[in-house]
Amino acid sequence: MSDKNNAIGVAIAGLGTVGVGVIRIIEKHTAMLEQRSGRTVEIVAVSARDRNRDRGVDLSSYAWVDDTTSLADHDGVDVVIELVGGSDGTALALARNTLKKGKAFVTANKALIAIHGKELAKLAEEHDSFLAFEAAVAGGIPILKALKEGLAGNQMSNLRGILNGTCNYILTRMENEGLGFEEVLADAQRLGYAEADPTFDVDGIDTAHKTAILAALAFGVEPDFAAIECEGIRAIASVDIDYARTLGYTIKLLGSVRRTETGIEQHVHPAMVPLETALANVSGATNAVQVYGDAVGETVYIGAGAGELPTASAVMADVVDYASGNNRPAFGVPSNELKKLIPVSSDEHVGSYYIRFRVIDELGKMAEITSVLRDSNVSIESMIQLGSAEDGGVYMVLTTHPIQGSAVHTAIEKLHAINEMKILDKPVVLRIAKV
Repeated sequence: MSDKNNAIGVAIAGLGTVGVGVIRIIEKHTAMLEQRSGRTVEIVAVSARDRNRDRGVDLSSYAWVDDTTSLADHDGVDVVIELVGGSDGTALALARNTLKKGKAFVTANKALIAIHGKELAKLAEEHDSFLAFEAAVAGGIPILKALKEGLAGNQMSNLRGILNGTCNYILTRMENEGLGFEEVLADAQRLGYAEADPTFDVDGIDTAHKTAILAALAFGVEPDFAAIECEGIRAIASVDIDYARTLGYTIKLLGSVRRTETGIEQHVHPAMVPLETALANVSGATNAVQVYGDAVGETVYIGAGAGELPTASAVMADVVDYASGNNRPAFGVPSNELKKLIPVSSDEHVGSYYIRFRVIDELGKMAEITSVLRDSNVSIESMIQLGSAEDGGVYMVLTTHPIQGSAVHTAIEKLHAINEMKILDKPVVLRIAKV
């Protein structure tokens, strides 16, 4: 490795939007980066699938490495920046090879860290190397650094975040323009805000990866993506957006983590967020994270959750940390001190809920449904019923007092089992986000 008083050599795996952003920041701010880290940051090698693609930056002064997994073996490389993506394959092989050689590994790959984070942190410690992944969560928002350093004197009680810009963009347009989910999704795909296959975004998987990482940093537990219960936004209709506004809420897809008496609750879910809160006012592709610590109380972090330069900014924060010798454990504590996460299911969650039914418009239908809810220990706070639809169906919307999630699930199952209830669609159940 280079002497600490000299330049550090950087290799970049993946030359998409973020990789190009990293190059632009290093080339534009060479002197500033040296001033802030005490060392000159130099790109020495790059690797990507297509060598001949025009990326809008000059790569001629950098060595091209065809085998991406061997970037750490190239002469003069001290730091490998991985922007390939994916939880396995090339990204994982590159991570293992880099860390075993005692070199620094910086990544924006949330899936890699959410699934293999503990293994990679252990490798970094065993080989006196460096692992960092600020860019893996919330793009340009330095939320992981805040949890590891700025909030180190706090015991966290809970956090929640808007962590997927595509979902927030879709929900914002549904609210502002009165459009349906499918219509906005198709437009988002046309404009490039959503992938041709939007599953990772709209079904909450991307948010779940990021939530697992936040849980590990905030609560000192092993990242456990598999333990996260995940709901996306496909079931949200314009009628839910309208009812939310009537009731004083807006709908956001949240990654939520909360400490309970029995373990750590992790959940990705669309939720009713009170209009007066900071998260309710986060629109478009912007991300936000709300954290509660016992000493500081509530803190909120808002900013660009993706994009070339915001994400590259987070990558460079990790590079500067390495260059300046700030080699803290990847998850804030040594990997062998990360506790095994004890998951808490949604059945055990206690909170208020929004429930929306569409039922046949018949006399006494509301009384029948409320009777079943009462017998399932669902305590109703408010109820709204609007006029008949063309097919004879009406929307019935209710909110509950704080109840256990199992009560809601039991009530829905009972209602579906009673044919005479004539429920036309699967009910939509949303948590109401309160502290």
